[in-house]
Amino acid sequence: MEANGSLASELGSCFRSTNLSITLSANLNANLSEKLIVSRWFSTAFGSIGLASNLFALCVLVSSSRKMHSRARSSFLIFLCGLVVTDFLGLLVTGTIIISYHFTKFNWMVVDPACYLCNFLGLSMVFFGQCPLLLGATMAGERFFGINRPFSRSTSMSKRRAWFMVGLVWAFSFSLGLLPILGLGEYTLQFPNSWCFITMLHDPRNVTFCLIFALLGILAVGLSFFFNTVSVVTLCRVYHDRESVQRRRDSEVEMMVQLVGIMIIATVCWLPLLIFIIQTVLQEPTPGLPSRQIPRQTEEMLLIYLRMVTWNQILDPWVYILFRRAVLRRIYPSLNTRPSIISLYPMLNPSLRRKLTQESVLQ
Repeated sequence: MEANGSLASELGSCFRSTNLSITLSANLNANLSEKLIVSRWFSTAFGSIGLASNLFALCVLVSSSRKMHSRARSSFLIFLCGLVVTDFLGLLVTGTIIISYHFTKFNWMVVDPACYLCNFLGLSMVFFGQCPLLLGATMAGERFFGINRPFSRSTSMSKRRAWFMVGLVWAFSFSLGLLPILGLGEYTLQFPNSWCFITMLHDPRNVTFCLIFALLGILAVGLSFFFNTVSVVTLCRVYHDRESVQRRRDSEVEMMVQLVGIMIIATVCWLPLLIFIIQTVLQEPTPGLPSRQIPRQTEEMLLIYLRMVTWNQILDPWVYILFRRAVLRRIYPSLNTRPSIISLYPMLNPSLRRKLTQESVLQ
């Protein structure tokens, strides 16, 4: 016991007492392997399917971008490309470490006593977790202004500006992930010692960062819901306007269908985890629990919610693959012809209407 206590005092902050007990108990590891939720095949299957799906979607995106002449559509494809690349790299980076642990059962106290690898994994979980939510909100906002405020921009967003916004989301998410390393909260090993994530302890720093992470994710989902709902209502108004100027609007419908699909997936996969984090850090600590320990039931529920989040990275690419224009036309043949957004503004000067309509066609 003294040796264990001496070892614990020399380890980094990512090790909690429950981590030490699990690591030092081979029998417990054997019991854990019987549970499907911590099975190495469970993680391997999720990671492999997700990587293959995102790689396939990336190939389809690259092929579509070469044939695309619309500025609005090309900027949207850049956001989609950023989302797919983020999901792919997220599964690759985090899966490499997690699956390696499941197959080798390496000892974290020997491999990473200073917690460098754990901090990297925790930062990656936060970064690749927040990026899809923020990118989804950014895409929804871009389409909102493109559909509802078509005259506030002389031209559609350029490719350079679209990539700049993707980079801005990446930089913000990375900065958020750095906060625990800089002292606001901490990353610790999570049940069953295969991954690292934010710590749901009840000290002020961990509570603050957990709330920032969860509330920011909920805000991103809420903004996506608001922007997409208004945009869909606007498109419905255009479609049912009998006096509208007819022209092809199928690309706008295609983008909105894909955005709504991404939003629904993010909502279903992420909201349970985000709400669970808020509930856990705001409720009273379990009485009689040793310092820096989390109830086992809470750790198991956190792992289950993480599995749900993984489905977001698996399903995102299929939204684009299945909801492309070619597929939608087979389901809804009348999609080919759509009214113009210009029809929402009948009082505009006729010459200005002609000019804006010509610009939108060129886009």
